[in-house]
Amino acid sequence: MAAGRGAAALRRAWRERRAALLEPRYTPLVAACLCLAEGGVNLWVIRRVPYTEIDWKAYMQEVEGFANGTLDYTQLKGDTGPLVYPAGFVYIFLGLYHATGRGSDIRLAQYLFAALYLLNLLLVFRIYCRTNKVPPYVFFFMCCASYRIHSIFVLRLFNDPVAMAILFLAINLFLEERWSWGCLLFSLAVSVKMNILLFAPGLLFLLLRRFGLLGCIPKLCICALLQVVLGLPFLLVNPIGYLTRSFDLGRQFQFKWTVNWRFLPEEVFQNRAFHVTLLLAHLAGLGLFALRRWHSAQIVFILFSSNFLGVCWSRSLHYQFYVWYFHTLPYLLWCTPTSKLAHMPKVLLLGVIELCWNTYPSTVCSSLSLHICHGLILLQLWYGTAPTPVSHTPTPSRKRTATSKKAQ
Repeated sequence: MAAGRGAAALRRAWRERRAALLEPRYTPLVAACLCLAEGGVNLWVIRRVPYTEIDWKAYMQEVEGFANGTLDYTQLKGDTGPLVYPAGFVYIFLGLYHATGRGSDIRLAQYLFAALYLLNLLLVFRIYCRTNKVPPYVFFFMCCASYRIHSIFVLRLFNDPVAMAILFLAINLFLEERWSWGCLLFSLAVSVKMNILLFAPGLLFLLLRRFGLLGCIPKLCICALLQVVLGLPFLLVNPIGYLTRSFDLGRQFQFKWTVNWRFLPEEVFQNRAFHVTLLLAHLAGLGLFALRRWHSAQIVFILFSSNFLGVCWSRSLHYQFYVWYFHTLPYLLWCTPTSKLAHMPKVLLLGVIELCWNTYPSTVCSSLSLHICHGLILLQLWYGTAPTPVSHTPTPSRKRTATSKKAQ
């Protein structure tokens, strides 16, 4: 019977081909087709495109130290340097370490990350089905057309996709009004990689607006308690070492890997005053959006824009960081009212951003183009969304008072 309903839906979609591409109500059907296609694309990429070793071996060396009994975080290291991720990363990649024969079975690891890719895609599509804003044809560019994202998942095996998949699961729980479970998974995502903290200002805004100052304290305690529980074995041995290594907010990035600041001189890129300026600009952007553009009912908009502001003012973006906001771009571009003529420029923006991230090594032109695209999206988010309404207490008129007396 389910097969019959699916066939009927396909026939109806074929009769309404144009609507199936433009109407958000067809998102579930288009998502199902794209997920099937993506299974084949990932298999083809794994079998046809050579695997590139970047961080996987170092990940395995770092968690192997923990498997051998090392609990001093400063002693956990690999070929690329010391371990700089929180404890959740250690436990998840320890599982991958054992599942892949101490990290030696690269092909199995690629298949596991392909499964993660599909799971991540399903979670993202579920969010888009709930928001009902993005025309389905855009999802082709979010799926099959991105070489860099497939590479990050199944050819590089970075930890960024793991953190983002957990984050999207948390957002799904927020949309279901399961805030405690969502906060728990949000904290778990942070424990895999700290970039998830870019969503934290938006989440804090939502918690304060929905539960008030006292009501949001238990949710924040859930986030904090999970971090303590996960890090406890390392905190008991060397608390300072664990905190400074896993939550190092002042870590310097190498200029040769930057995607977004290539047009700057290296001495400016490494300058602390430049970093402080970016931080202040980030905080100012968050403050403006919180005061004028964020409404408590817009869960997805608040979280996605909070993260996007952080990406725009990031001290450096490396190639694997593309996954931090790639799946949110269709929403950010189409969450505002879109006329028929505006579709093509928005698709063009997606294409230019993809081109910038596929330019290796980055150039002055590619990094400038990326900032221009980010700036255009920010302008659209600011001018395309309604300001936060200011509540005024209505003054009762004489006429209303007279009517009230008459009713009495």
